[in-house]
Amino acid sequence: MFLIDAHQDLAWNILTFDRDYTLSAAEIRRHEIGSDTPALNGDTLLGWPDYQKGRVAVIFSSLFAAPLHRKQGEWDKLCYDNIAQAYTLYNQQLDVYHRLTEEHPNKFSLVQTQTDLKAVLDHWEKADQESHPVGLVILMEGAEAINQISELENWWDRGVRLIGPAWTGTRFCGGTREPGPLTKEGYALLEGMASWGYVLDLSHMDEQAALQALDMYPHTIVATHANAAALLPGVDSNRFLSDRLIRGLIERDGIIGIIPFNRFLKWGWTPADGREAVKLSEVVAQIDYICQIAGDAHHVGIGSDFDGGFGLQSTPSELDTIADLQKIAPLLEDRGYTEENIAAIMGENWLSLMRQTLPEDL
Repeated sequence: MFLIDAHQDLAWNILTFDRDYTLSAAEIRRHEIGSDTPALNGDTLLGWPDYQKGRVAVIFSSLFAAPLHRKQGEWDKLCYDNIAQAYTLYNQQLDVYHRLTEEHPNKFSLVQTQTDLKAVLDHWEKADQESHPVGLVILMEGAEAINQISELENWWDRGVRLIGPAWTGTRFCGGTREPGPLTKEGYALLEGMASWGYVLDLSHMDEQAALQALDMYPHTIVATHANAAALLPGVDSNRFLSDRLIRGLIERDGIIGIIPFNRFLKWGWTPADGREAVKLSEVVAQIDYICQIAGDAHHVGIGSDFDGGFGLQSTPSELDTIADLQKIAPLLEDRGYTEENIAAIMGENWLSLMRQTLPEDL
């Protein structure tokens, strides 16, 4: 079955660490032996041959840069001090995706419309083809690159289809580690986004702002990569979804992408605990928790967040590459999930969202 991953930080890695995702994860790791990259971001879990092995048909590919006050070191190049710098960095990453798809059309394909999506899926359906292009749907994570609401037209024309207003706090709303409600600028941003049909991503938004957005945003709302707080005893971070927020997303027919990151599966985990301390069953527990609240399997999927600040060393022990996320399927079957439900969780839910939200054509 297809796997759709609702969050990967490809462009950030390409520009920060010069990672070549046309190669396999194993090849990238070999190239990085002796460099600082594994210590800074972990060993990669991503690579085009691994997408093929795992039947990863579509990725929500992020545009991401951090504010200067969250800069982690001299190596952390994609940081901004003002809106103009954010605009430049986000456009550089968008250029990366356009170049990647133009230079390697047999490996990656930009998905902006229903026609683009159909072309990618049709190729994956061809039994006589051994390899397939991976579709890239562009997601803006943190919206500080947007200076004027009128600029939403240009971002749309260049392929952005989802926007998350926050990573940390922004001028639009509170975010991870920096709580706060929607601001006047935040309300204006959401109104502008709705006029174009952008999908709103609540991941990283502070709960107060996210609840306000649920009340007022008329278009599709999701959380591409966010786990349930209830399964993380002792958690003291606003990065996770409360039951109230989960129910709000479900009521709005939203989808939640679960992150297979050990710290987001077992609160308090550190690398010293070892990978064996966290199992894929805890990813399945997060998935099942959403399904139990929803009463169905139509509001949850995968949002891996690979290679977003962590790598192989910080993932459940059964994983070596993205292809191993297919191991989730038999674990769901063991819990009594039907084949139809498993297909929904692994990718069909995100596909349904794209079929509902992508424009027919440019």
